[in-house]
Amino acid sequence: MAALIDRIEGRRIEGHRPWPRLVVSEQVWRGIADELAAGRLVLVGLWGDSGCVHMAVLDEEAGDIAVASLDCPQPRYPSVGARHPPAIRLERALHDLYGMHAVGSPDSRAWLDLGFWDVRHPLGKSRRVAAERTPYPFLPVEGEGLHQIPVGPVHAGIIEPGHFRFTVNGETVVRLEQRLGYAHKGIESLMTGASLDRGARLAGRTSGDSTVAYAFAFAQAVEAALETTVPPRAVYLRALMAELERLANHFGDIGAICNDASFALMHAQCGILREMTVRAAAACFGHRLMMDCIVPGGVARDLDRAGIASLRALMKEANRIFPQLVELYDNTASLQDRTATSGVVRSELARQFGAGGYVGRASGRAYDARKRPGYAPYDRLDFEMALFDAGDVNARVWVRIREVEQSLKLLAQILQRLPEGPIAAPLNTSADRIVEGSGLVEGFRGDVFVWLRLEGDRIARCHLRDPSWFQWPLLEAAIEGNIVADFPLCNKSFNCSYSGHDL
Repeated sequence: MAALIDRIEGRRIEGHRPWPRLVVSEQVWRGIADELAAGRLVLVGLWGDSGCVHMAVLDEEAGDIAVASLDCPQPRYPSVGARHPPAIRLERALHDLYGMHAVGSPDSRAWLDLGFWDVRHPLGKSRRVAAERTPYPFLPVEGEGLHQIPVGPVHAGIIEPGHFRFTVNGETVVRLEQRLGYAHKGIESLMTGASLDRGARLAGRTSGDSTVAYAFAFAQAVEAALETTVPPRAVYLRALMAELERLANHFGDIGAICNDASFALMHAQCGILREMTVRAAAACFGHRLMMDCIVPGGVARDLDRAGIASLRALMKEANRIFPQLVELYDNTASLQDRTATSGVVRSELARQFGAGGYVGRASGRAYDARKRPGYAPYDRLDFEMALFDAGDVNARVWVRIREVEQSLKLLAQILQRLPEGPIAAPLNTSADRIVEGSGLVEGFRGDVFVWLRLEGDRIARCHLRDPSWFQWPLLEAAIEGNIVADFPLCNKSFNCSYSGHDL
């Protein structure tokens, strides 16, 4: 099959790296939507800009990525969601932020704008509005014996806000409808006009549990745009941080899922391992979450002998304790009764939505951005992709288990191969240059995508896409036919980000 860029007809934009961007016609835009609907391409992102919309797509088999742009000064554009449902929520968010209308969209309700803002379309031609709120039009309920259960946005635990509207028949969930946007903080607006230092800090705060992944993807985009080569030592230190972040979150998730199945012992033991991991991260890089440690051009802090010693101690303890916990999980029948066959995501849905991370790989989608399209140093490291096909809570736990094992092996390889040398390189900024760049990093949830345009040393536009955009809708599908009491278990097995999604 021809390379992806050769399959898209349009005018190529110079200065966009590392993947091509082309300005296309409405006919080509619709053709790309048809390719998405047919499963020949995967949607990576859909976002707005001044007077145009952009769509990033992936040829999964080849690992090729391209960005298609459509000028729409009206502002209107042909709906991608009308042909490819994973784009619907992205189009609704695009309308809330920019006021651009997706012609033919099957759902034109607001998404991020909950009625609290004092302006409409803050990134487009905004206008002041009175503080008048109208009820959100949830989908109607029809059928005998059905009733609704509203949950949130305020929850019993100290967690992020989100609303869930259950339609149930007795205890069985017939439909779940989500209402998100409560964690919106205007991060893309804050990015506009920001310096690269401030942009890196903002990126790392998009979703705090993925601060390394976001900072990594942001740095990739900046470095691609400015054609900056990162020193080898910094390349390996970034991967070390990413694997520490993956370990900490997977330890926490495995324990929390088991806790929602009333198995507190796993929760406690995994909590200890998570605490050991974040303490090791603090010993290595001065921050438990490693926030602000990855910067454009390299990393902000080096790894010393004391840090290496703490990592080796963590690896020794994790390799000793974790196999016992895996055996405990596998041999506890009451736990398996809760996780096996609960919250199933069909493989065809995972592929249609391009679901990344443990959600996609638990449903048979063999995709990991570290391998395809791939990036350094993972192209020189040996690791296996965890893949299951049951698509249930149990499969999502097992993906995490296998990834913990692989991350421990990756840490050992990184420490063994860590080169000497500088940890940062100067950026090739120029006051009179406009350049664009993209980055794609495999976070613990899945692939984090960043696109930006730089004018000199300032950010003109930056878009950040969390993997949760393509996972939240699958949670609605996964809970159908399950009982209400199993929702916390299913929800935790997804562990989607509110903050990363709400922008």
